[in-house]
Amino acid sequence: MNLVKFISLSILVLCLTACNETSKATKNSTDEAKKLIQNKFISWNLDDLYPNTQSWDKARYDISQKFPEIKACKGKLSENAEILSACLDLINNTYKDLLRNYTYTFLAKDIDLANSDFRERSSLSQALFVKFGEAISFLSPEIVSIGKVKLEEFMQNDGSLKEHDLYIKNTLRQSKYILSEKEEAIIASMQDTMSTASSAYEVLTNAEIPWPEVTLSNGKKVRLDPSGYSSSRRLMNRDDRILVFNRFWSTFQDYKQTLAITLQGQVKNDVTMAKIKGYNSSLEQALAEENIPKKVYSELVSSVNLGLPSLHRLIKLRERILNLESSEYYDIYPSVVSMDKEYTLEETKKLIINALEPLGKDYIDVLSRSLDKDWMHVYPKQGKRSGAYVMGAAYDVHPYVLLNFDGTLESVSTFMHEWGHVMHSLLANESQPFTKADYSTFIAEIASTANEILLFDYLRKNSSSDEQKLYYLFKELSQIRGTFFRQTQFAEFELSIHQLIEKGGAISADRLDEIYGDILKRYYGHDKGIMNIKDLYTIEWAYIPHFYRNFYVYQYATSISAAYFLTDNILNKNPGAKENLINILRAGGSDYPFNILLDAGVDMSSKEVYEAVIRRMNELMDEVELILNK
Repeated sequence: MNLVKFISLSILVLCLTACNETSKATKNSTDEAKKLIQNKFISWNLDDLYPNTQSWDKARYDISQKFPEIKACKGKLSENAEILSACLDLINNTYKDLLRNYTYTFLAKDIDLANSDFRERSSLSQALFVKFGEAISFLSPEIVSIGKVKLEEFMQNDGSLKEHDLYIKNTLRQSKYILSEKEEAIIASMQDTMSTASSAYEVLTNAEIPWPEVTLSNGKKVRLDPSGYSSSRRLMNRDDRILVFNRFWSTFQDYKQTLAITLQGQVKNDVTMAKIKGYNSSLEQALAEENIPKKVYSELVSSVNLGLPSLHRLIKLRERILNLESSEYYDIYPSVVSMDKEYTLEETKKLIINALEPLGKDYIDVLSRSLDKDWMHVYPKQGKRSGAYVMGAAYDVHPYVLLNFDGTLESVSTFMHEWGHVMHSLLANESQPFTKADYSTFIAEIASTANEILLFDYLRKNSSSDEQKLYYLFKELSQIRGTFFRQTQFAEFELSIHQLIEKGGAISADRLDEIYGDILKRYYGHDKGIMNIKDLYTIEWAYIPHFYRNFYVYQYATSISAAYFLTDNILNKNPGAKENLINILRAGGSDYPFNILLDAGVDMSSKEVYEAVIRRMNELMDEVELILNK
């Protein structure tokens, strides 16, 4: 467990851009009643965390009483291995309780974002993290002061330190970036304040911007909040898509200066913290925290840029089937083949079991039992957070799943994605102690993406017609575009704006439009006549919440690459392929993530892994052309 990551983002997996958002307007009460009858569980049970808010509040008080005990460890860690072990146990047990306390308020808040009581309780839990950080601010400097030789002697002579050996090793590795106790305490006290930009962005985009309502060609009215836009951008009527794009992005334009300030605030936080810690750049700090080689980032960006001709090929294939004279940015989302099938929740559960059969009986048994638990909040409702995620921070309880399920294939794919995260958490928690269960963000998307790959492979192989097969082929191709190319495009933009601030520049709304627009146009072949990108749409940077998470987004692209590399071997029934994937999940955070993947035969610093995605993409497009040319 990384004790200085007060809220571990690898256990809170938000899929608001990489995953398809599936939220729709809340349906009428009759439809909701039918859902309640048809589905045993459609809302999660927070009683598994605490039976009521009074119990939560007592737990919060009890946690706060541990802080003086933690501070009493100061100056004693070097005395002997027993004291060091006892203090680390105390700190980690407190952290575990803290995560559970925060999970309760986080989940309650996200199903009613306008509820001020829920938001206040969430803030109270958040404040505990700041106090916890202040209480343990002595820890890393004191660990470093003990020295490598003495710490190794402690670990050799006291087996109880084994649960903490990776933390000790990692602290020593980063010793040059660990500041004095006083300085670390100041940094810890700043954590809540430094989240202001992100919090302001969340409230502004989810609750306060007056999103427009538009009337579509069929007379239907749609509220174009981020969730409504996500659903409506896939409409088959091109005039509707133009209306949706123009009104949605024009609304963002009305708030672009404020949104530029919040993003600039976040980037300045990242850059400032890197400087304070002694890193050469914010990217270096983000990679160093989990010991990711710099070559991973550069190799990803390089490989994706070399693969842009495959993206352009996909755009032209879509243009051909949609019978367009030329492609515009609003043409990238609609399905090129129509299929009106809707899925119930129970059908989706059966589908996930069938599609993941290649992962083996043991995996399926755990999955089957878990699907019947009341761990999910399934359907959209007014005030609920859009998109989907898994919250797996409560180690002693179970993961929770937020969905906005609407019966479309997109929501089925999202369901599959999120349950990959659930299985990752379940297997890691089962195999690792709390101190080593929290898996890195770098590997967090592998299981979820592998699930989606296996879903589309199963659907394609079991399709009953060429039309169905084309539908599934393009759904997978869209997934590759949205995760491999789009997330790397985001990664390039994120690096550019951080480098701009690091060089003494400033972020303005117009400058962000320019930087984002140049990258967007290059990826989609604007200057080559592949797809036209209007300047109005270059404000898309304001729509992406992941830019408030400090070089998080590139890991979606690395994860899909690793997932394709692994699932290709599984589907080809290569010896040990299934075990390699499951071993990654069971490993949790027991080693550096790059090493965990390397042990499974996946070298994320090599072109080979990224080439697997491009190869699969071209194979899928070859199959499309074979069908079209029949």
